Amino acid sequence: MRRAGALPELLAPAGDMECLFAAVAAGADAVYVGGRAFGARAYAKNFDIDELRLAAEYCHLHGTKLYVTVNTLIYDKEMHELSDFAADLYRIGVDAVIVADLGAIREIKRRVPGLEIHASTQMSVHNTDGAIAAARLGCTRVVVARELSYDDAVSVTEGSPIETEIFLHGALCVCHSGQCLMSSLVGGRSGNRGECAQPCRLPYNSGYPLSLSDLSLAKWIPELIKSGVASLKIEGRMKSPEYVYTVTKIYRRLLDENRRATDAEMRELRAVFSRGEFTDGYFKKDKFSRMTGVRSEADKSISRELKVEGLGPIRVPVKARVKIKLGEPSEMTLYGIGREARVFGAAAGAAINRPLDADEVKKRLSKMGATHLSLDTSDIELILDSGVNLSPGDINALRRAAAEAFASTERELLDRGFIPENMTRDSTSYYKTAQFYRTAEYLSFAKRHPNEADFDVVFLPLSDFSGRANGVFLPPVIFDSEREGIASALLTARERGAVYALVGNIGHIELARRAGLIPIGDFRLNVTNGYTKAEYRALGVESFILSPELTLPMARDIGGGEIVYGRIPLMITERCFIKENFGCEDRDGAYLEDRTGARFPIICEAGHRNLILNSRPTYMGDRKRELADAKISHGHFLFTTESASEIYKVVSAYKAGEPLRTEVRRIGKR
Repeated sequence: MRRAGALPELLAPAGDMECLFAAVAAGADAVYVGGRAFGARAYAKNFDIDELRLAAEYCHLHGTKLYVTVNTLIYDKEMHELSDFAADLYRIGVDAVIVADLGAIREIKRRVPGLEIHASTQMSVHNTDGAIAAARLGCTRVVVARELSYDDAVSVTEGSPIETEIFLHGALCVCHSGQCLMSSLVGGRSGNRGECAQPCRLPYNSGYPLSLSDLSLAKWIPELIKSGVASLKIEGRMKSPEYVYTVTKIYRRLLDENRRATDAEMRELRAVFSRGEFTDGYFKKDKFSRMTGVRSEADKSISRELKVEGLGPIRVPVKARVKIKLGEPSEMTLYGIGREARVFGAAAGAAINRPLDADEVKKRLSKMGATHLSLDTSDIELILDSGVNLSPGDINALRRAAAEAFASTERELLDRGFIPENMTRDSTSYYKTAQFYRTAEYLSFAKRHPNEADFDVVFLPLSDFSGRANGVFLPPVIFDSEREGIASALLTARERGAVYALVGNIGHIELARRAGLIPIGDFRLNVTNGYTKAEYRALGVESFILSPELTLPMARDIGGGEIVYGRIPLMITERCFIKENFGCEDRDGAYLEDRTGARFPIICEAGHRNLILNSRPTYMGDRKRELADAKISHGHFLFTTESASEIYKVVSAYKAGEPLRTEVRRIGKR
């Protein structure tokens, strides 16, 4: 949906009140912040509920919107707390919440229907179908993937029934947002839960191949204005007030003047924070241009020297009308910036000694103290009866009540209470599915060991599906420019005998359904609670492989499948690290080696996208009792780099309940 206004919204980050003051001072149209829970930057200072109320009041006094991130995956046991938090955000006047978890969206819409919801980039929306699905969920805006080119961003904007938002400036994750499991499964800190340890910034293969330079679209401002995108987002809730102010100020100027950044402005952006140089490789559809970068000591030194003075709160001038009449409640009205607030206080009595003096009353009323308002005595219209008195405390109370009423953003809330999800479990009979990235190895295995291949559903790659299986799996990422080819391939797969489609993105469900295939939810859907499972069911997904980040007790409470064997993909990258670091001829032996010597295989996915796989396979063949106790409905086997003989060894060991002769990962553990 194209933005109706002339300019897109400029959306700035704030990790604390100082950064929020800086964003507003620099001219942000909106600011996004995180609360102390449920935000994807758990290690920022963030805001408690009282600070969020003050932030909303301050932003609204300056005509700025306030959005709050609620963009982590939610567990069932947390949904009650999240429901209350969303209600509090609505009550204090927050303009929208940014949400990634479908279950959270479901509960927020039920509990607080008046609160706007923006679909977070963590939801991995990268095509028009994804934006349409987000709209059906009740979102009013979708933050599209950072990896979109200009043409694909415009395509989604034109086809979306809701507003679109894109990232304008700041850090880039090397993995598609919402699809990174490396920090969680390797380091024990979940990026999807706001605790990312940034493994992409660490060395591999004696270098830093995963560390991307920061994004800057400062040279694309005229195109962005024409694009119809509703909001341009600056990344940086972990950054300093100087960063927030400088970056926001420059982009405010560029948008207002509808021009590209000068070389001097680019130097200023680099000085405040950079990793050598900036990149716009994804946006200009040149993902093999120079995009990697490391923050050097020289970069840090330059940023430390940058000081911006006067970034405190800015007071908003207001005017007042005041009545103090004998025997009547005192009255004060504050007005300005398009709003007005009237309050009543104590009644004035007859003066016994010294009656009120008009100048002294105005002086006392003008003392706005710790508020973000300023009131000059010349802007106070005072109606004061002669010979009356009102105590200094009563005058102060009148002033405080007026200031609070003027600044308040609180709304009345219809509390609908919390309703736990009524879980619908999957089939109680255990079944097995298998996914093979190498079709030839599967066919060789199935031919040599026909009695061992007893999977209920076999998923083969859509790119070379020629039958011999009853399922296909879709690429994790499908841009609009690729959608027509995928849709055609799905129809062909259906004609060749495919019945099921393994889908890992909200924007791929309808693609599968339109081709007449039954969608099965991959682990990439990030199902971590029963609410999300119910929402995906409503969208047409029949069964699910749950998030690998769950423990078995958590999985038991939701109901679904688990990956019982396989090297789980830790990242899906838009850049081809195989081509850049090994060459296409050595693609079968590509890997990343970290500082501990662990090797993470890399395989191609849909052309030049890459999957970075876990160094250890998950395996539960010798722990079937644990799976049964957790009522896991089906086990999913994920074969990526295995040869036909290795597939046979895994399947045989699983059948026999024997351990594998290699180091493995267990469900719910690193």
